[in-house]
Amino acid sequence: MKLANRYNRVNILTSIVVLAITGLIYYVVIHFILTEKLDRDLVVEENEIRQYVGTFHKLPLPASYLDQQIAYKNLSTHIPEREFLYTSYYNPKEQENEPGRSLITVVYLNGKAVEVTITKSRVESEDLVRIILLITVGITLILLLSLLLINRFVLNRLWRPFYVILNGMKSFEVTRMDAIAYEDTPIDEFNELHQSVNAMAERVRNDYKELKSFTDNASHEMMTPLAVINSKLDSLLQTESFTAQQGALLADVYHATGRLSRLHQSLLLLAKIENNLIPDLQEIDFKEMVAVKGRQFQELFEKDGLSLTTDLQAVEIKMSRYLADILLNNLFSNAVRHNVSGGYIHVKLDPAALVISNSGKPGNGQGKVFDRFSKSADSEGMGLGLAITKQICNLYGFRIHYAEKDGKHVFAVHFAG
Repeated sequence: MKLANRYNRVNILTSIVVLAITGLIYYVVIHFILTEKLDRDLVVEENEIRQYVGTFHKLPLPASYLDQQIAYKNLSTHIPEREFLYTSYYNPKEQENEPGRSLITVVYLNGKAVEVTITKSRVESEDLVRIILLITVGITLILLLSLLLINRFVLNRLWRPFYVILNGMKSFEVTRMDAIAYEDTPIDEFNELHQSVNAMAERVRNDYKELKSFTDNASHEMMTPLAVINSKLDSLLQTESFTAQQGALLADVYHATGRLSRLHQSLLLLAKIENNLIPDLQEIDFKEMVAVKGRQFQELFEKDGLSLTTDLQAVEIKMSRYLADILLNNLFSNAVRHNVSGGYIHVKLDPAALVISNSGKPGNGQGKVFDRFSKSADSEGMGLGLAITKQICNLYGFRIHYAEKDGKHVFAVHFAG
């Protein structure tokens, strides 16, 4: 979830809760104030009745008005306490019951207790509370809508420089010298972030230049002594005869030098692939390349008694022909190297994937086959072939998968990623 969306959600939910609680408190307070006002009006009527009785020694006539009613009741024994009650009020004009508020009190006339009930209508108070509530709800909705619009448009605009920097970081390439894109903003934090990102990118470029320079120099310096060693060994082998022991020692040296040369070339190729230094992209007929590669390995298949079956569909892929050849060469070599005598290799190609399956001994390194220098105990390779294959797939957005079950080894290269 994006930060702006998370902030909007928390802000809106918090606003709703706060406004709901404050609205409820506001409603209760207004209702209490209006009820208190109504009670004061009832007390005024009570005082007027008491003054009338004290002056004229008789009760005012019972009255029924649009918003007030007065009723009397003689008491004999029980004298109730003075109290306010919520009750109903009959409106003779509307001919319907309305909510009301009553004051029950006692006055004494000629030594006798008389219960006086004064009832007032609460319709106006309820209507006023309802209007206030509707106004409050309306203001709340307008406020929430305003917050939503502000968060959606204003905050998105405020965060735009951040996303520009983020997109620039995503498209950053260490081999390019372009500065990370930026949008002018008065916000200090984004300006500081842009400066820090560019400073970090510059340090990465400098480190890359130093590493590339070291790699190039080391590669060049290693190639020369390796070539000299191979040349001297060739000359030495052609000069005179050797004993069997000397021949075995020279063969071991020659073999070790060859492995070192291949290791050097493989590591150099890995570095070039990881740094995208092989840019010769072109549309290649992958079906033709797979068919040609199968014919190139035919002698190795016949030597080990392997049977090759193919199911090839026309597929065109945009990638380096050089790296495509290395990819196929590594997969075919792996299928031959880890097969069994008299086994099989099946190659299937369609627009979705290239799948190479072969017979072989059961293994337990399913999760490490693409790690560098990872190989089985009986393998004569250097453990870099599948690592290079994995890097080639990563370079072009392919997804390579390996599975092994009951001695059947399957490598699948999915072109869609």
